[in-house]
Amino acid sequence: MAAVRGLPALAAALLLAAAGQASKYSREANEGLAAADGKRREAGEFRVVRLNQIWEKAQRLHLSAVKLAELHSDLKIQEKDELSWKKLKAEGLDEDGEKEAKLRRNLHVIMTKYGMNGKKDSQLVDTNYIKDGTESDTLDDPRLEKLWSKAKTSGKFSDEELDKLWREFKHHKEKIREYNILLETVSRTEDIHKNVINPSEENLVKEEILHNKHRELKEKLRSINQGFERLRKVSHQGYDTTSEFEEPRVIDLWDMAKSANFTEKELESFREELKHFEAKIEKHHHYQKQLEISHQKLKHVEETGDKDHLNRNKEKYAMLQEKTKELGYKVKKHLQDLSSRISQGLQHNEL
Repeated sequence: MAAVRGLPALAAALLLAAAGQASKYSREANEGLAAADGKRREAGEFRVVRLNQIWEKAQRLHLSAVKLAELHSDLKIQEKDELSWKKLKAEGLDEDGEKEAKLRRNLHVIMTKYGMNGKKDSQLVDTNYIKDGTESDTLDDPRLEKLWSKAKTSGKFSDEELDKLWREFKHHKEKIREYNILLETVSRTEDIHKNVINPSEENLVKEEILHNKHRELKEKLRSINQGFERLRKVSHQGYDTTSEFEEPRVIDLWDMAKSANFTEKELESFREELKHFEAKIEKHHHYQKQLEISHQKLKHVEETGDKDHLNRNKEKYAMLQEKTKELGYKVKKHLQDLSSRISQGLQHNEL
């Protein structure tokens, strides 16, 4: 009986010994699993083959850590939209092909934005506002350059306000760029449409797609004009201390929301949601900055050759990279949802 009573204690001792032996390898095992998991993710980062090919190509480009994280977020949004479209198509709900055409346009915008459309674009080489490229970067528009030059020398802005204003100018430049890409796409489609001699049901469908593209162009142009007027006003008068919002995308949304067909209650609800959205953007900006700092630090540590220090920095960098991608996706998804609601409100105004 004594021998039987001693068995649990013996078993516990053996288990402790085994655990102690295993702990010697736990870190190595975890690192191995993490590396394997990373490889699996990299092998199939997206569920759409074409998006995986774009992501793999991007790894070989000289994009900054922040740009790469931004591209990842853009591709995640594209993936979500493409998978939703496939489901709609299977149910026969995109007969006119409008949603498919919009997906192609969006992908074209992404490819152009990150310099993967086969055209040289000097603006895509590592120019994050985080690096404060306010002197070396250009705005590609004489009107914007003139406004920015006046604002810088006016003495109306603190360094912090100038940084904020530069972000607004860069945001406006991106809006113009996206408008031009869409305009080019519409022009090409119209040229093809004009060359069709015999009208058919299929061509009537294409005409409807063109009409929707023109509406999208109109909305973008309205946003560009409103944005330019705001930049002109701020550049001449300085920032209004009573202004509710600071982030360019939020300011754009609020200006457009006030023009949409919202009731007073809906507008107030939208205003509150924009406050949450702006907080989300600020959090994303914070992680972008931390990611850029971590990337610079990692490059420095790689040169020193300290293995433990290098591993710690790699782990921190990987964590910041994932968090920045995740927040980037959430910001873009939220922006997409808010823009869609405003677009519906603006369409009601036109009816």
